[in-house]
Amino acid sequence: MGQYAAPLRDMQFVLHELLNVEAELKSMPKHADLDADTINQVLEEAGKFCSEVVFPLNQSGDREGCTYEGDGVVRTPAGFRQAYRQYIEAGWPALGCDPEFGGQGLPAFVNNALYEMLNSANQAWTMYPGLSHGAYECLHEHGTPEQKSTYLPKLVSGEWTGTMCLTEPHCGTDLGILRTKAEPNPDGSFALTGTKIFISSGEHDMAENIVHLVLARLPGAPTGTKGISLFIVPKFVPDASGAVGERNAIKCGSIEHKMGIHGNSTCVMNLDGARGWLVGEANKGLNAMFVMMNAARLGVGMQGLGLTEVAYQNSLVYAKERLQMRALTGPKAPEKAADPIIVHPDVRRMLLTQKAYAEAGRAFTYWAALNIDKEFSHADEAARREAADFVALLTPVIKAFLTDNAFEGTNMAMQIYGGHGFISEWGMEQYVRDARINMIYEGTNSIQALDLLGRKILGDMGAKLKRFGKLVSDFVEQEGVKPEMQEFINPLADIGEKVQKLTMEIGMKAMQNPDEVGAAAVPYLRTVGHLVYSYFWARMARVALDHAGSDDAFYKAKLATARFYFAKLLPETASTIRAARAGAKPMMDYDEALF
Repeated sequence: MGQYAAPLRDMQFVLHELLNVEAELKSMPKHADLDADTINQVLEEAGKFCSEVVFPLNQSGDREGCTYEGDGVVRTPAGFRQAYRQYIEAGWPALGCDPEFGGQGLPAFVNNALYEMLNSANQAWTMYPGLSHGAYECLHEHGTPEQKSTYLPKLVSGEWTGTMCLTEPHCGTDLGILRTKAEPNPDGSFALTGTKIFISSGEHDMAENIVHLVLARLPGAPTGTKGISLFIVPKFVPDASGAVGERNAIKCGSIEHKMGIHGNSTCVMNLDGARGWLVGEANKGLNAMFVMMNAARLGVGMQGLGLTEVAYQNSLVYAKERLQMRALTGPKAPEKAADPIIVHPDVRRMLLTQKAYAEAGRAFTYWAALNIDKEFSHADEAARREAADFVALLTPVIKAFLTDNAFEGTNMAMQIYGGHGFISEWGMEQYVRDARINMIYEGTNSIQALDLLGRKILGDMGAKLKRFGKLVSDFVEQEGVKPEMQEFINPLADIGEKVQKLTMEIGMKAMQNPDEVGAAAVPYLRTVGHLVYSYFWARMARVALDHAGSDDAFYKAKLATARFYFAKLLPETASTIRAARAGAKPMMDYDEALF
């Protein structure tokens, strides 16, 4: 079954030593009294829940999967429902929610850390409450007072779960061509008719009600994305007291049989005149849904981080125990029949790649979550705007870079295990299968790359990128004169300059040929991802160097991992920059008849 223990020491390092969150919270009035001890206690309890309750269901849930029992009824794997009851009884769904609706009001970065642990423990199970939190955020921002009072307390408590229903059989990312229609009813509600596919957690037996957020078209709506509206379509329509009432005409028609995340129900949802209520303004539903979509993209990044971490933990244990061959420099365990495989350079390369990606991903995503807190809670308006720009710019990087790295990291886990990695009982092949979906949904990683380069960077003439670049340049200027930091600052400054030049070059080409953006986007995103990781690894190295006189092995490992990252992983940018510069011609000039 493998093992999982929450990486509390590294989580605390990121929050308190790297990001200094306690001091940051002093500038956010509603969080100003929160201290490090409270944060640590929450994370410790969350770690216990994840390792003791959720993790033991990961492999059994994958083997059993969800079952469609007909007439819209879906059964989740054994133990899932009971674990969810424990989850809501302990108050975990309310952690980062508004106290006005029963939430605990803790910062987003605490909730973010919870979800890292949940995803390491069991991604398929975690998707049920994870999507609910996205629905909560969407309704919290765009719902009417009545909608908020009806739905938010139930979503916050976890009694009801949520979904987002976007994709249709003929359209995925291209939502402008969706066909689900919404006809007005005399009572102010709407009758929705259509079919949605790939709806994660669309039907299950874990909660008494499911709140579907559905995109549809009103009569006479403009074509394209400007004619999309958003509706609440509950499985059971709440009665006058807010309790579950009549069954609505939205039903699961079937569940998909998938490569991975078998424990999560991926549903075909049929709406046959289902009653729904408009969220926000008519024909502006995509703007409202983007709140949930962006939350989901950040959540998918946390899925990538969670899987990278748990894959690393199991790989490390196996590499220390598995005996195979002798070290090239002579026996390291002469009393044994062979040496443990951790002595071999390529095994170490894979382990350190997993470790470097996990630790940089943790620093990056926790920093991003802290900026979400600043965006909504900081006392200074300029600080709120800056934080919002950072989050908008780097959300596609979190989604794509972390999930690409997770697929690489889980594949490495399978490779480290050798033949056993391919066998289901060891659990590594499940991580590979589960990790693969994260590169596809909530906008494929190529869509994220287009969003980053085309909309977030070229769309504002690089203003947001320059703002992040100033963080980098300020740190380079501050630390560049210190001899002990040269090995980290020099490559950081170099990749910063290269990203700036590459961006200008692609921007000039795109003015002549828009296909240049599509051709460069994917390698460009990986280049920017490495810029971000270089920045955080340099910062983490600075903290570790401040403890150079300590005998604490944690700081020694942090410094050694930073050196590995700059020596072995950052050089990938030589090829990504070259690929981005190669332009559209090798692809778009290829005669279609030759395929």
